[in-house]
Amino acid sequence: MSKIADMAPSRTRLLGVLILLTGLLTTAGARPATALPDDLWFDRPAGATLTVENGRFTDGLGREVVLRGYNVSGETKLAENKGLPFASVADAKKSATALRALGGGNTVRFLLSWAYAEPVRGQVDATYLAAATGQMRAFLDAGIRVYPDFHQDLYSRHLFDPDSWYTGDGAPKWAVDAGDYPDEYCGICPFWGQNITQNEAVKQASYDFWHNEHGLQEAFLTTAQKTMAYVERNLTDDQFAGVIGFDPYNEPHAGTYDSGQTSRKWEKNVLWPFYEKFRARMDAAGWQDKPAFVEPNLFWNANIDFQKQEGGLLDAGKLGPDYVFNTHFYDQKAISGIFMPGKAGDGQYATDFGTVRDRAAAGGTAGIISEFGHPLAGTVSDKAPTVLKAMYQALDSRVPGASWWSRPAQSGPVLSGSQWQWDIYNGRHRELMNGNPDKVLTSGDAWNDEDLSAVRLDDSGKAVLRQDARLLDRVYPSATAGSTVAFTYEDRSRDGSTTLTWNPVPDSLPRVKQLVGSGQYALHVWRSDGGSAPTELHLPASFPNSSTTVVSDLGTTAAPPSYTKTTPVAVANEPGGTGSRRLLLTAAGSGTHYALVTNGATAPSAELLSAARTELANWVATKVS
Repeated sequence: MSKIADMAPSRTRLLGVLILLTGLLTTAGARPATALPDDLWFDRPAGATLTVENGRFTDGLGREVVLRGYNVSGETKLAENKGLPFASVADAKKSATALRALGGGNTVRFLLSWAYAEPVRGQVDATYLAAATGQMRAFLDAGIRVYPDFHQDLYSRHLFDPDSWYTGDGAPKWAVDAGDYPDEYCGICPFWGQNITQNEAVKQASYDFWHNEHGLQEAFLTTAQKTMAYVERNLTDDQFAGVIGFDPYNEPHAGTYDSGQTSRKWEKNVLWPFYEKFRARMDAAGWQDKPAFVEPNLFWNANIDFQKQEGGLLDAGKLGPDYVFNTHFYDQKAISGIFMPGKAGDGQYATDFGTVRDRAAAGGTAGIISEFGHPLAGTVSDKAPTVLKAMYQALDSRVPGASWWSRPAQSGPVLSGSQWQWDIYNGRHRELMNGNPDKVLTSGDAWNDEDLSAVRLDDSGKAVLRQDARLLDRVYPSATAGSTVAFTYEDRSRDGSTTLTWNPVPDSLPRVKQLVGSGQYALHVWRSDGGSAPTELHLPASFPNSSTTVVSDLGTTAAPPSYTKTTPVAVANEPGGTGSRRLLLTAAGSGTHYALVTNGATAPSAELLSAARTELANWVATKVS
């Protein structure tokens, strides 16, 4: 049944009007189809669409998909490249290749700027849209899925004085000029985010947007629709299939609540109607089959009690396939330098990320944490290795490492996530803060003293990681032919010279423990749907074929062979021609399956492989089946 047939009458009428008004923005007819380098027989049908089904992302073959990657990038917040993530398409291609090969990502949240998309009221800048679409194309052609985001922080840079301590991004100058806002001032604000609730200019401007004062929200929606229509008609069908949805508004907040209004009521009566309007604009722009990645009030899951506000789209009902529950998480206690004096440990965020899983499930949709991270410079940067490890651990499973082997079936779904951020210009910016030629920012992210990029360019212009590759380039189940029962990954990442091992193989599995040794390992347990396409696990660069050992009910191997349709345990390059690799596990028929993959073994004997397989089979029978 078509989407239009399922809509409420009011939404159908609105959509019909929008289609009549903007018919010229979309085009009809098939566009040329091109295969990506390293495509296998199932890759193009798998990539033909990404949908939300039964509370999970699914590809064109019905496989369960996990989206992992980065935000591209905070450069969009700056003026130096005119609101674009990159100075050129060539830089975008360099970044995409590195993101795939070094960072292990299969998805990016691609930032866009309202200020540069509509610099003059009512006039969308086609030059900006063309440049942004070209840069998106660089990621799509590298086999990386994209979901754009109209980004804003503190509403707009144009609220801030040239000599201000802070800046913002988002709304264009004409939108700020439309309001009579007070001079910006935050008082004693050591953190830029305090402007959200303490700066009257930011608060009043945000309030006006949500209440469509001066027609601001309507103008934004129109520009968003024109942007989406432009992207749809300027990508090939295969490329557009890789654009998996749209994040309508970054980190929404009321600014100021009306008298008697609570954060929950604001979500219900103000924020959610905005998302319904945005959803209709997506439909009118040709994005009918792509979900809106909707964010709740940004303080709904704050981990400092006095900042937390009730929310999480509690009154939106069943979101269903039209929407994805999309949220952010930063450890504010750790960032504060006060409320968490030590470092993160095993299971630190199991409850926080479990809450995201629960809210997505209650909404009948998939969940994603589209921003998470921690400063890599400054007084609290020493916490970054443990904080990020704990966040990735919580994405993989809701069970801490210490108890994962004893209760794997409680792992829950593997969460999708996009780390903040991937900015190849880190430390090499030249940003005039608020247009002030006397405040040229070059260090870090060049935005409000932040420094969170996982990547930079070295002196030769090569992209290099700023964080431990063992942490970032991870094994994860990118596509599961069926549904995941349990997953874990022990990355053995470092905190200085200390190896962090939070999920050791228990002594009750001595041969598995012997096989893994001090190496990295992942264990994936899934229930197959009987399809012919394989389950895929991303293989980090630290898993070269000669050092990769797999123990599965499908077979064992100390160096997986190249993929064929009849090879149950095999390896192949991931699509896109970046040299990134994947483990392919093909199960005949339905049932429960498992696969341990490790780089800790050196020429393991057939006897050790067989013994480890027996232990794992017994463990699955006892703990999972």
